[in-house]
Amino acid sequence: MSLTPRSSASFPVRETVRTGPTRRGLLLGAAGVTVAAGGTFVGTGVAEASTGLEVTRYRPVPVAWPDNHRLSITVIADLHAGGPNMTVPRIRQVVDQANALKSDLTVLLGDFFATHHFVTEHVPHDVWAGELARIEAPLGLWAILGNHDWWFDIQGVRAALAKVKIPVLENDAILLGEGRNKFWLAGLGDQIAYPLGHGRFRGVDNLGGTLRRCTTDDPVILLVHEPDIFTQVPARVALTLAGHTHGGQIRVPFIWPRLVPSAYGARFAYGQIFERDRHMIVSGGLGVSGVPMRIGVPPEIVRVDLGA
Repeated sequence: MSLTPRSSASFPVRETVRTGPTRRGLLLGAAGVTVAAGGTFVGTGVAEASTGLEVTRYRPVPVAWPDNHRLSITVIADLHAGGPNMTVPRIRQVVDQANALKSDLTVLLGDFFATHHFVTEHVPHDVWAGELARIEAPLGLWAILGNHDWWFDIQGVRAALAKVKIPVLENDAILLGEGRNKFWLAGLGDQIAYPLGHGRFRGVDNLGGTLRRCTTDDPVILLVHEPDIFTQVPARVALTLAGHTHGGQIRVPFIWPRLVPSAYGARFAYGQIFERDRHMIVSGGLGVSGVPMRIGVPPEIVRVDLGA
């Protein structure tokens, strides 16, 4: 396994798959700020959340990943199943697009059902889980749990995933692949599983214990829901994959960093983060939280390609 340091440069390639207009470009500039007023702002935000869908590709070059080990990963984060934006037909579209990518591995990063006050259609756990179970990948479909799963119905989510045989990695790791192309897929417990009040939380995460389960020197890919743990992730981990932030969800100039649910604000809000020779990719996710709107951060499926 070659661990020779290489360039960290990587640029996402966006492939847009839409069922309707998102007007994303308008909202990223001054013209977008003008348009984003009153009912137009709300209408555009609802349309973005309900009809936009992008496949965002990353090709990181982690130091701790062998340069001759090719691996493709599809990342689905923050589904938040429920109307008005994440109805059953919409979930089917997401699953069909994920299958069309034909990745080696697919991972689900938690927050599976909608919990905001504007839900117009409840999607039962067995329905969204059944749709996700249609995803096919040679190295499997693996899940972790998110804070909304914990806060609102952790037992129901666990039961739904177990019923359709989607394994959950919770402070656990599994060795995947064959021969020289083995790697550890590790999943961390949620970091804010129990709200304690006054902005304080108790997590069920155990980073040290999780990594101790990686008992060989094969490279590690770490799944986390909240990206804040990245400050503690050691160089042993080749790549961290996270969700939770929705990229800020309503990305209006000067305002959006305050909307990011992270102690680090915009630092870990979205995209590829490279710090101290460590790589993390934060997905903008698919669903919504708080309000059923997205501005400037269309729903996305992430595709990661590792290896030369």
